[in-house]
Amino acid sequence: MCGICGIYNIGSEEPIPQELIAQMTSLLDHRGPDDRGIYLDRKTGLGIARLSIIDLNGGHQPMSNEAGDTWLVFNGEIWNYKVLRQELTKRGHHFRTNSDTEIIIHTYEEYGVDGVAHLHGMFAFAIWDSSRRRLLLARDRIGKKPLYYARVDNTFIFASEIKSLLCHPKVKRQVDVQALADFLSVRYVPGPATLFANIYKVQPGHWLLYEDETLREECYWDYTFGKTEHLPIEEYIKGVRQHVPVLSLGL
Repeated sequence: MCGICGIYNIGSEEPIPQELIAQMTSLLDHRGPDDRGIYLDRKTGLGIARLSIIDLNGGHQPMSNEAGDTWLVFNGEIWNYKVLRQELTKRGHHFRTNSDTEIIIHTYEEYGVDGVAHLHGMFAFAIWDSSRRRLLLARDRIGKKPLYYARVDNTFIFASEIKSLLCHPKVKRQVDVQALADFLSVRYVPGPATLFANIYKVQPGHWLLYEDETLREECYWDYTFGKTEHLPIEEYIKGVRQHVPVLSLGL
């Protein structure tokens, strides 16, 4: 696993302190002891603590496209990255590494935010597209990899773990009373809430897009069960007995 974090100054040109991103990243070192990286521009800062799995030497992050105007931090694995690499190569994309990380960048370049639905695996990632001034966060279909965020004033902060968010001076340590009540009642906190007030989790199968100072969320995948036929009860009993032979013996 890896740990990712970042800050986006939405309506401000105030520079992001490098030491703040470094501190947020250092709290995620246990998630990625092999490498650490930071990217900063006037409005955005990204950080990653990397556990190297694929392309140990070539997969350093944050990773950019060839033009250097799109940057990515990524936690997880893309299982269909070899298939996507072949498809994207045919479409004219050129790869500098053998990592699954670079697949995400080129998929985004080719399909935009719709590219998230092309990815199969376990992942949480953030893409900063400086040319469009947009920040994209995405989480895998069943939520294997965590991703949390907070919005305070004109600042958007995200990280793989809440303790990294709490490094930011604008993020307060306050209990969400309703979330606490939910936890005591049903033993979990329904998303997108967390036990901390004003700190949320990106929902499984969702992406968040910050563009034009507006946050938009979309579900790109969900469970589907198809249509259920309405049959006489005898038909269901017959079907169960066919699949569980012991029931046919009356046991």
